[in-house]
Amino acid sequence: MGQRDDRRLARKKQEMRRQKRRKKRRRRIVFLIAEILILCILGVIAYGMFKLDKLNVNPLKNLTNNGISQDGYMNVAIFGDDRRPEDTGNARSDCIIIASINNDTKEVKLVSVYRDTLLNTEDDTYDKANSAYAVGGAEAAVNMLNRNLDLDIQDYVSVNFLAVADVVDLLGGIDLDLTDEEVVHMNNYCVETSEITGKEYKKIEPEVAGTYHLNGVQAVSYSRIRYTEGGDFQRTSRQRLVIEKIAEKAKKADLSTINKIIDAVFPEITTSFTSGEIVKMSTGLLQYSIGDNEGFPMDNETPDSIPGYQGSYVVPKGLEENVIKLHKFLFPDEDYAPTDTVKEISDHIKDVTGIYPDDSEDSTEDNGE
Repeated sequence: MGQRDDRRLARKKQEMRRQKRRKKRRRRIVFLIAEILILCILGVIAYGMFKLDKLNVNPLKNLTNNGISQDGYMNVAIFGDDRRPEDTGNARSDCIIIASINNDTKEVKLVSVYRDTLLNTEDDTYDKANSAYAVGGAEAAVNMLNRNLDLDIQDYVSVNFLAVADVVDLLGGIDLDLTDEEVVHMNNYCVETSEITGKEYKKIEPEVAGTYHLNGVQAVSYSRIRYTEGGDFQRTSRQRLVIEKIAEKAKKADLSTINKIIDAVFPEITTSFTSGEIVKMSTGLLQYSIGDNEGFPMDNETPDSIPGYQGSYVVPKGLEENVIKLHKFLFPDEDYAPTDTVKEISDHIKDVTGIYPDDSEDSTEDNGE
């Protein structure tokens, strides 16, 4: 028993270290994205609000929020989808971020909801969080977040991540160190990425490791690589690196370049905010500050399999317990108690997966000993 307990404790500590490293990487990604968005907004102010008519405005009409009202805060959902130009339906949201703005202090806290998180996506359906966007667009995704997390999100911003290719090209490209394997896979991905974006690229030959100056198609293709050691985890690392390189160059860009980026990217943005609302928020832009960042669920597990489900899922170790932590993070002065809806969803996920909070008496970890 002693040795088994020691091994279990060692595995638990190792998993906690891995989760901490993942959280740090995700927080850096979110922070850099926020910096780029702020640069773009500053460009809008500098060049005139007439640029806002390039945005696609799509208001939310049928929102649900479990009767929740977060007074003193404005919560906004940010989605990044993998839509192709020829797509007519909704794409899955490749990125889900909640931006919570304290109206008094102007502090902005960001929470990244892991796209593979098992949640109640609609009615009695439980699936990956990013599937809600694919099924019902931004409105369904916002309702999913409100229902599962006891939030009062009223607005959203949706961005096509393929706009990254435009940004990289307008910034003059980025330099990256590639392995032999990455060069091969990037060249392969470039074929489809070029077709999707309508942009050209030059194949890297010979396919050997080295430092390369990548254009937009190549940078997007590099960030899509997943068939190497590390899989999706390593792909996230590549995406972070691309964003870091973009942020470095964007900070040095002049207003003319920022203006060109806005012209190219804004038409690929859809939001529920009206131009008037954006102008009102922009007037106090310099007062806003990016605060802490977090990933959700904070406590999670990725099981090898879940009965009745296919693929890899991120399972909250007690949705109810994670939502309590979320509210403490976003709204520290709030006297929060989970709604019956969140409790019911949490119980269902526990029943289906057999995954419970670490300190739960219902944990089945020691069954059979």
